[in-house]
Amino acid sequence: MSAKKETVQSQATQYLTFMLREEGFAIEISKVREVLDVTTMTRIPRMPEYLSGVINLRGNVVPVMDLGLKLGMGSIEYCKNTCIMIVELEVDANLVEMGVLTDSVQMVLDLNPEDIESVPKMGTNLNTEFIKGMGRQSEEKFLIILDIDKVLASEGEAALREIDSIASTHSVAANPEESVGAEA
Repeated sequence: MSAKKETVQSQATQYLTFMLREEGFAIEISKVREVLDVTTMTRIPRMPEYLSGVINLRGNVVPVMDLGLKLGMGSIEYCKNTCIMIVELEVDANLVEMGVLTDSVQMVLDLNPEDIESVPKMGTNLNTEFIKGMGRQSEEKFLIILDIDKVLASEGEAALREIDSIASTHSVAANPEESVGAEA
């Protein structure tokens, strides 16, 4: 392998591609912890419509978001290919896990910087901050590369607040005498 080809490959970033409706999307694979089959979700009252519920991931409560609803593309229609991508977000210097419901996961794709086009201007009223770029998948087709941190930012902060709330509740429950003594 030539040195030039090695340099080009070293600049490539790996993306996990997935489908929502008929559109192809991608996120950096470094953000994806794992991909799961759809499992039993517990729906929590008063959650926004795009939050499908929470799952038990090895004893941890992980919120799951319907990415189709979040992006205004309609709800995910469950089929055998429907899956949950577990992604990690950095919120206030803490890593938070979130589940993202998608129609299907496709493949891992290497994209070089020259394969990624900037986001087209679509007017001043359209917020496109959650799109990192348009990845060239073939001559005719682009992938929408999501900035998953920006898509999930508000949900990550909410999950972190929930974790803090649960942790403080357990702290009081684990040391009830200290809590009583502190109040006396």
